[in-house]
Amino acid sequence: MRIYLSADMEGITGLVDADDVQPGGRDYERGRRMMAEDVNAAIAGAVAAGATHVTVNDAHGPMRNLLPETLHPAARLIRGKPKNMGMLDGLTSGHDAVLCVGYHSRAGEPGVLSHSFMGHEIEDMWLDGRPVGEIGLAHATAAALGVPVAVLTGDDRACEEMTEWDPSVTTVAVKYAHDRFAAELRPAEEARAAIEEAVATAVAGSRIVAANVDPAVLAVRWQSASVASVLQGIPGVTARDSRTVQARGALPGLYRQFGVWMRVAASMTDQQPYC
Repeated sequence: MRIYLSADMEGITGLVDADDVQPGGRDYERGRRMMAEDVNAAIAGAVAAGATHVTVNDAHGPMRNLLPETLHPAARLIRGKPKNMGMLDGLTSGHDAVLCVGYHSRAGEPGVLSHSFMGHEIEDMWLDGRPVGEIGLAHATAAALGVPVAVLTGDDRACEEMTEWDPSVTTVAVKYAHDRFAAELRPAEEARAAIEEAVATAVAGSRIVAANVDPAVLAVRWQSASVASVLQGIPGVTARDSRTVQARGALPGLYRQFGVWMRVAASMTDQQPYC
C-alpha cells in the first residue's frame, strides 16, 4: 500500500497567525514542530493500516518546513522548491490514497489563514465554474490520476470545504475558526490522536476510483491586471476580463501549468507563492 501525504501548515494544530507559519516569524520554529507532530500522527495511522510506502511532500511556502530528523522513520520526504507539481509533487497513479494534512480554506472564506496559493495576489479561482482553492484543486488533480483523497485535516472551515467537494473524504477538525487569525483549539494530544485514528480507518477502507481524464477549465482572478495581461502570452491562456484568465486542459497537466502562472505572477510582484 502506497500512501501520499501533502503537508500544508495553516491548518496545523494550534497555529492561527502568520508568525506561526512564515519563516522568520516569532513562533515559526514552534509551528514547524507542531507541523511535524500532525504529519507524524497521520503517518502512524497509515502504517497501522498496512502502508508499506509513505511519501510526504512539504507543501508550504519555502517547502523546507519539515526537518527530516523530526519525521516518522516510515516516510520519505520531498523537500525544497521549485517542484514541477508544487503541493502535489511526487503524486502518481501508483499511490493508493492521498492524505491532506494541515490544509486551509480558499480565499475569501472566514477560515484560519484562508487564501488560495498566493495570499492576496489571487482573489478568486474557479474549476469548471465552481469556486476552488487548494483543497478542491488537489482533490481534482488526485482524481485525474485515479487516486482517492482519504483524509483531510485542518480547521472546521477547511473540513467543510472538503466535504462540499467529496463527502466520502474523512475530515479531522483540529481547530474551530473564530476569524481569519483566531480559533478555538483542540488540545494537541487529542487532535493528533484523532488524526491517527481517522487515517488508520480511512486508509484501510480506501476505495479504488477511476481516473478522470476529462478536460477542465481553470480560471483565476488576480489582484493585478498586469499579471493577467502577461499570462495571456502563454499559449492557451485567454482573458475572461481585465484581471481574470483561464485555460482548458486535462489534469494533472493543468495543475502544473497553474504553477507556471504563479511563478510568473511572483516575478511581477513582491509576493511569493506560500500555499
